[in-house]
Amino acid sequence: MGDTKHTKVLIIGSGPAGYTAGVYASRAMLSPILVQGIEPGGQLTTTTEVENYPGFTEVQGPDLMVKMQEHAQAMGCEIIGDIITELDTSKRPFVAKGDSGTVYTADAVILATGARAKWLGLESEEKFKGFGVSACATCDGFFYRGQEIVVIGGGNTAVEEALFLTNFASKVTLIHRRDELRAEKILQNRLLKNEKIETLWFHELEEVVGTDMPLGVTGIKVKHTKTGEITEIPCAGVFVAIGHAPASELVVDVLETHNGGYVKVEAGTSKTSIPGIFAAGDLTDHVYRQAVTSAGMGCMAALDAERFIAEMED
Repeated sequence: MGDTKHTKVLIIGSGPAGYTAGVYASRAMLSPILVQGIEPGGQLTTTTEVENYPGFTEVQGPDLMVKMQEHAQAMGCEIIGDIITELDTSKRPFVAKGDSGTVYTADAVILATGARAKWLGLESEEKFKGFGVSACATCDGFFYRGQEIVVIGGGNTAVEEALFLTNFASKVTLIHRRDELRAEKILQNRLLKNEKIETLWFHELEEVVGTDMPLGVTGIKVKHTKTGEITEIPCAGVFVAIGHAPASELVVDVLETHNGGYVKVEAGTSKTSIPGIFAAGDLTDHVYRQAVTSAGMGCMAALDAERFIAEMED
């Protein structure tokens, strides 16, 4: 049996929402515990240049998250490298179980588990994951110096990945099933101006092809969305950049969700369908999905939790 730790506020997740909640809950003298989860620092740890976070003209994503963690710790937040595997919201205090065996009990819980990359669900994609198929350009782009690679998608994620990958690859082909991108105009302009990037419209990934011994990608088969014609494109790497899904597994059967699993909160607050459980960041946000909005929601969640605990104690 592991230890049992009690806190007034348990924060689950460690992106901008979680760390900001840690800062505010600490300043409210709530002695919060923050459990970092499977990816300490969240999605920003797999981002390079961040140019839209106030106060930083440009900052590396991992550096920004280190600063946020240090800030929360300096305020008094206890940060633990563990993964919450179960959350029981049926009794008070709430009970969370960690992968380490530690049991956490809390008067209030702030969920800040974020979102993670979506995959296409192809067998060949699964086969070559980590061996030429990736969802993280900043993690794996370095391995493709001087080689031809492809990016699948048409939103901000795909365009940012394609632009970043030109730092390494000799050529990047962006494959999109429509004939226009959903990405912000400034990103589209950068993409279309970049001589290393070729855009293939009206196509979708049909199959990743490669070798078995050793396991590695040699190309892809794409299908024309209008004619059905199959084309083979040689490449050494495939980056799937089709967006993200909320990491709501802990609570998807317990809390009210919408838009494919995002935790629903009361308008203008971080309150979920269970009193005392609050949610912030990309876990709740299918619209903005920005570091700065996540941080703002983390602040709201800590203040909402503070008020909830004060009312309980009255």
